[in-house]
Amino acid sequence: MLKFYTINALALVIFFGLLLTGFFGDVPVWLYVLFVIIWIVITAIGSFQIKWNYHLESLNHNYKTSKNYISITFDDGPNPDYTPKVLSLLKEHNAKATFFIIGKNAEHHPDLVREIIADGHTIGNHSFSHANTFSFFSSEKIIAELKKSDSILKEITGKEVKLFRPPFGVTNPNIKKALKKTGHHSIGWSKRSLDTTNLSEEKILKRIIPNLRKGDIVLLHDSSSKSVAVLEQLLLTLTPHELQSVSVDRLLEIEPYA
Repeated sequence: MLKFYTINALALVIFFGLLLTGFFGDVPVWLYVLFVIIWIVITAIGSFQIKWNYHLESLNHNYKTSKNYISITFDDGPNPDYTPKVLSLLKEHNAKATFFIIGKNAEHHPDLVREIIADGHTIGNHSFSHANTFSFFSSEKIIAELKKSDSILKEITGKEVKLFRPPFGVTNPNIKKALKKTGHHSIGWSKRSLDTTNLSEEKILKRIIPNLRKGDIVLLHDSSSKSVAVLEQLLLTLTPHELQSVSVDRLLEIEPYA
């Protein structure tokens, strides 16, 4: 898989090769422009594709597991309208999940965070603000966001959270630098449902269920009635497929709390 520093090193070699060729001969300007465009496209795609591990290592699945486990994960909660419905469905199907929680939402709904823990699920950090500009934050600001959210979650649950999912699944060198300081595990996914888009429930399920296999991590959100409906149908398919949803730390065999 492509890596940021490998691509940059290769790009420098090619760039200096072009300069050297241009010194002894004629290199058209469009070739320089094409080179820059290709570099920008690769870096942009790598930043938005957490599964590439382009900037940093994220844990996106565990296909080496010997158990028939998958992990269903939820971002952006807790939500007073939909998180209780999600918890009810999970309890009904004896399924465990992981909730990546936005700190400011936890502040407003601490009882829901406690209920998630009481039901045997795992929680993770999803930043404090989930700002649209999060991927442009400095490493210092990212660290401050993570620490603030961690502090809120510890005050509510008594647990020091070590799992982190980058907002929008976007990674970059600043996030990598921040996680080295905080010690969080970056958690990605292998099945992205796109349940926050305009896709129908049927199309969302078709993104998840075909080829669903042990070791997969599924991304959902506890923030809409559509997501709740998708969850219900997904849970109904697990038994026929002989799969069980467990918390992401159990699937990945890592410690979720310090």
